[in-house]
Order: sequence, then structure tokens, then C-alpha cells
Amino acid sequence: MIIFGTKGYLYQLAILTLVCGQCGNPAAHTLRKRVTKFTLFFVPLFPISTKYATQCTFCGAEQKVTKEQAEQLQAQAASGQGGQQYGQPQQQPYQS
Repeated sequence: MIIFGTKGYLYQLAILTLVCGQCGNPAAHTLRKRVTKFTLFFVPLFPISTKYATQCTFCGAEQKVTKEQAEQLQAQAASGQGGQQYGQPQQQPYQS
């Protein structure tokens, strides 16, 4: 018997102040990275999917971004123009 599946991880990369496309308010947005890994006998082996998104802290709207856009936003946060960057992303599993 072989037990396999997937497990999701959520990393918060940075917090930026942006104008929300949904509500139009200038608010803090969290830049997040979702990684889904293949598991064999409950051991995560390799990533099968990586997605990036920003979420407005005012209205909760989430917008998908590309890897390149996420890297630009993270660099913007690191330079101090857009907000606060975290040294080590916090690993928070989510249920998928």
C-alpha cells in the first residue's frame, strides 16, 4: 500500500502599502507565496505548484501576480519604498 498526496504551504513574503484595485483604498497588502508539494508517506518531496498573490487588509480582496511581479514587489519592500519585508518567510501550512 502506497500513501501519497499533496500538502500546501503559505509564505508571507512582505507587507506593502498599495492602492487596492477592488475597493480603491490605499491600504496594506500582504504579498504571499503558496507552494503545493507532493508527499509520499506524509513526507513532502518536491513542489508541484507555486503561486503568488497580494491580499488587501482593508477589504480582503486577493489578486494573483506573476513571479516577476512578486519579485519586483519584494524588492520594492526591501528598498523601503512600499513597506516592511520579513527576513525569513513564516511557514504556515494551509488545508487544500
